[in-house]
Amino acid sequence: MIPLHLPAPRCVKNRVQRRFWQSFYLLCGYLIFLDSSSFAEPKISNNAPEWARDVVWYQIFPERFRDGDPNNQPTRESLEFVIRPGKDWKITPWTGDWYARDEWEKQLGKDFYQGGVFERRFGGDLQGVIDKLEYIKSLGVTALYFNPVFASRSLHKYDGNSFHHIDPFFGPDPKGDFALMDTETSDPATWKWTAADRLFLGLLVKAHAQGLKVIIDGVWNHTGRDFFAFKDLRMKQEKSTYKNWYVVDSFDDPKTKRVEFSYKGWWGHNTLPVFAATPDGSDMAAGPKDYVFEATKRWMRPILDGKPTDGIDGWRLDVADERPAKFWNDWNAHVRSLNPEAYTVAEIWKDPAELIREGGFSASMNYFAFAMPVKGFLIDKVIPPSKFGELLNERRAAFPPEVAAVMQNLVDSHDTERVASTIVNSGRVSYDDLSGFAFNANNSPRFEKSYLIRKPNARERSIQKLVALFQMTYVGAPMVYYGTEAGMWSAHDPDDRMPMAWEDLKFDPQATDPRGETREPDDVNFDKELFAFYKSVVHLRTGSAALRRGSFTVLPTEDASDVFAFVRKMDQESKLVIFNRNENAQTLSLPLDWKSVVLTFQTEGKAEDVPCKIESGKLAITVPPLTGVILTSAE
Repeated sequence: MIPLHLPAPRCVKNRVQRRFWQSFYLLCGYLIFLDSSSFAEPKISNNAPEWARDVVWYQIFPERFRDGDPNNQPTRESLEFVIRPGKDWKITPWTGDWYARDEWEKQLGKDFYQGGVFERRFGGDLQGVIDKLEYIKSLGVTALYFNPVFASRSLHKYDGNSFHHIDPFFGPDPKGDFALMDTETSDPATWKWTAADRLFLGLLVKAHAQGLKVIIDGVWNHTGRDFFAFKDLRMKQEKSTYKNWYVVDSFDDPKTKRVEFSYKGWWGHNTLPVFAATPDGSDMAAGPKDYVFEATKRWMRPILDGKPTDGIDGWRLDVADERPAKFWNDWNAHVRSLNPEAYTVAEIWKDPAELIREGGFSASMNYFAFAMPVKGFLIDKVIPPSKFGELLNERRAAFPPEVAAVMQNLVDSHDTERVASTIVNSGRVSYDDLSGFAFNANNSPRFEKSYLIRKPNARERSIQKLVALFQMTYVGAPMVYYGTEAGMWSAHDPDDRMPMAWEDLKFDPQATDPRGETREPDDVNFDKELFAFYKSVVHLRTGSAALRRGSFTVLPTEDASDVFAFVRKMDQESKLVIFNRNENAQTLSLPLDWKSVVLTFQTEGKAEDVPCKIESGKLAITVPPLTGVILTSAE
């Protein structure tokens, strides 16, 4: 850049002439700036850290992951709707039949989904995560994404009552934490470190020591009703210091008996008051924005007892497309001022390319460019292999290569039915329906009587293995939702939030139907064979630079064969990956310029079940039904 205050030539002594030369330099600099900005290619900012290219993500829903501390259980008074469950309310047994109901639930109504399931608490906590870090590490995953961990009343904790404190019931001293929190104001100088906060920081130290990256959920769109600013607003109304923090439709009139106080709740839910934007809608209102920035700093650069402690490695951002782009740009810049290698991933279901670019994110949860095409071919088999390849290439091409390499490739989450049940109920919703993976009425017995809640059979598990293999071999960073690797299946919310099926726990059979129908009991215990498979494909990816960072080239196959094949290549390492989605074995002839190959992996059967040879630049291979194989160049 040309400085704006260049001196005039030394020979010029006259004051007027000096001003002329200074103006001339400014004009030249401005013209050069115009020239470069008008004709240079626009530079796409790269906020994708290098480490994110190599990770395999594991998503943890804390309340349902592991109960490590029996002394910190949630209480009835801590629930979102305290008046609903009676005094008989108690913690729900971790290993019980999910659809069976306790007496206190039955008192709330006959319907399973209206009668207490959302008031259940299982007691999952941070100690439980710490206790299972070895399990996580053994699976081979290298990065953790936590659903919200901040203080709130709900089971899901997307109704945060604080963004600067970990939920006290996730820590060892809930009573003491709440008392400490009551001594604070909105001034960050008054914020303390609670026992739960300290335990979370300790978890970070332990996770980092094992080579695990950690990101947490940032819900910067809305809060809970006990959030300090909203509590003050409810009490003081127009006199509240925080009246401009939320979208208030009308304040209460003390002269009437009615309650006129009305405000915008997220998607109409009054338990989730929405933060206000600036009057022109281009940014978040100054008050909540400043608070969010302070909370962000607290978890990225924590200081405990005067000593610096490692912070989180990034954030997952809830309903990111509902916040203004300027806010995200400023916030992402703030994040990277705290940690230049931070990873920020946006939740968005539609095409995310514009939001990632304009908001300054590293990536998005890859529903649009990954989960939806995968459902269309590998799960529903409603699109041919050629269309599958076109969709993958077309949607991936919307991102710069460095962004495509770190997209969070998932097939299920806390907002979807689990992938095993998606397979059992394949074809129920369109693969490319933006709500097809989310809260679609067809994805749950809550709304659809014909929805199948049974355990997947052997054929369906084979398809699940194909999906997992594709996750681990495609471009981007794969993510496993807790328990999917252990054999868990379910409809969407709330069923997708069942307690984790641990190997050291004995579970009751799932023998109850929420619709009151009879069913065959299903064994929901930890699936050792499926876990071993997930472990093998995760380690397959982490051990191969070609699968993590290599080029991606689709090989031509006949649509009638239902076979999809591609090559990943980096330096001297090449991997040929073939998926046979057909119910019968398929014999193929694929163009290949390798001299020889070694069968390095297959999802089912033995090595001799996959005969192959290379002749005249073509690979002849027979792939068993519903099987995926990986061949490696022997050169």
